[in-house]
Amino acid sequence: MSTAVAEQVATRKPLRDGAFGHARALSCRECGHQVGLGPFYACPECFGPLEIAYDFPRVTREEIEAGPRNIWRYKALLPVPSDIEESPNTEPGFTRLLRAHNLGRELGIDHLWVKDDSTNPTNSFKDRVVACALSAARELGAKVFACPSTGNLANAVAAAGARAGIPTVVFIPSNLEQPKQVNSAVFTDQLVAVNGSYDDVNKLASEIAGEEEGWAFVNVNVRPYYAEGSKTLGYEIAEQLGWRLPDQIVIPVASGSQLTKVHKAFQELITLGLVDDKPYRVFGAQATGCAPVSVAYKAGVDAIRPVRPDTIAKSLAIGNPADGIYVLDICRETGGAVEDITDEEVREGIVLLARTEGIFTETAGGTTVGVLKKLVDTGQLDPSLETVVINTGHGLKTLDAVAGSVGPAATIEPTYAAFARTGLAQTGATATGPTQEGTA
Repeated sequence: MSTAVAEQVATRKPLRDGAFGHARALSCRECGHQVGLGPFYACPECFGPLEIAYDFPRVTREEIEAGPRNIWRYKALLPVPSDIEESPNTEPGFTRLLRAHNLGRELGIDHLWVKDDSTNPTNSFKDRVVACALSAARELGAKVFACPSTGNLANAVAAAGARAGIPTVVFIPSNLEQPKQVNSAVFTDQLVAVNGSYDDVNKLASEIAGEEEGWAFVNVNVRPYYAEGSKTLGYEIAEQLGWRLPDQIVIPVASGSQLTKVHKAFQELITLGLVDDKPYRVFGAQATGCAPVSVAYKAGVDAIRPVRPDTIAKSLAIGNPADGIYVLDICRETGGAVEDITDEEVREGIVLLARTEGIFTETAGGTTVGVLKKLVDTGQLDPSLETVVINTGHGLKTLDAVAGSVGPAATIEPTYAAFARTGLAQTGATATGPTQEGTA
C-alpha cells in the first residue's frame, strides 16, 4: 500500500456498521488487489481503477418488488446503508420503459423499447449515480459535495446537495449549453465555469481533491460508489421486462461507466438467479466529433487515443474516457459494437424520437437513436430481436441543438382562407389511426 493511502487509512474515522451495505472492499479491475472501503479510486499497487466488491445476501424478486418505486428498491445490491431512505435525497429511478411501436416501425425493428430516464428529478440519469455518491459522501464525513461535469452531473449534484443541506461546488466547461448552466446555478451559487474542455475540468477537480481535505468529488475520489448507481438502469430494465434480459441494448458512451455498469447489473442478476442466463449484445453510441472508443473499436485495437471534443453532444464530449477500454471489452465479448454518427445525424435522431414517440431527448439521446438507426442500416444490429435503447436526458437542456432545425410550418393571418392556403387542411387524410401503446 502506498504511503499516501496508508496515511488516509490511519487517520480516517471508523465507519459505522453497515455504512456501505453489503459492500466488503474496493477491488482493482486490473490486478484484483483489494483495499478497505474508503475515499479511494486508484489501486495502490498498479494504479488501476477500483470498484465495489460485495458479499450479496439472498435477494428475491418479491423483496425487490415490495420496495419503494425508486432506486432504493435495489439497496441490497448497492453500496448504501439499509436505512438509506431516511436520509434526504432526490429519490431517483424507476423511470418508464416505453414500448416504441412507432420508432420501431420507422427503423424496421420488431420489438423496441425506450428506457426514458429524462423523467428523473433533474431530468437525467445522473440523479441515480449522484444519489449513491451522496450516501458515500455522508458516510465518509465529507464537508463539501462537488463534481466536474459536462452539465447533467452538475445539475444532479447541485440539486442533491441542496436537498441534503451539504455545501456544494460544481465545475463545468465555460462553453457549456446555457440551459445546463442555469439548471445548476439555480440550485447552488457556487458554480465554477472553467475555460477548457471537460478533460481540463476533470484534471482540475482531481488536483483539488488531492489538496483539499473533506471534499467529495462524486466522479473522482468517491467514483467507485458513484458508478454503482448506473447499475440500477440495468436492474430496472430487467424487472420492467418481466424479470428477463433484452436481446440487445444500445447505450451512449461518454466516460463509458454507464455501459459497463449496466452490463455488470445484468451479470449480477444472472448470478443471483433473478433472471435466466442468456446471451445479449451490448452496443455503444458516440458522436463522431468525440468518438475515441468507436475509432478504437473499428480499428480493432485495445488502446484508446484521447481526442479533443468537437461535437454538439456535449454531455458525451469526454475525449479521454476512463472506462473506454472496458466498453471495448464488453461490446466485443457480447457480439455488439461501438458506432458513431455526425452532429447532423444527432439532430435527426432527436427529431425522430420526438416525432415518433413523443419523447424530447437531449443530444446524448439523439446520438443513441441515430446510432441505433445506423446499426440497423449497416446490418450490425438484428432488427428481429428485442432491443432496448436508453434515453439519458431531456431535450429542454439542449434546445440550441435543434432550434435552427425546427419551427413553425407557416406564419399566417388569422383567417380560414389563409389557413386553407397552407394545405394543412388535408392533414390526416391518409392516416391509419393511433397505434396501441405498450409500457412497463
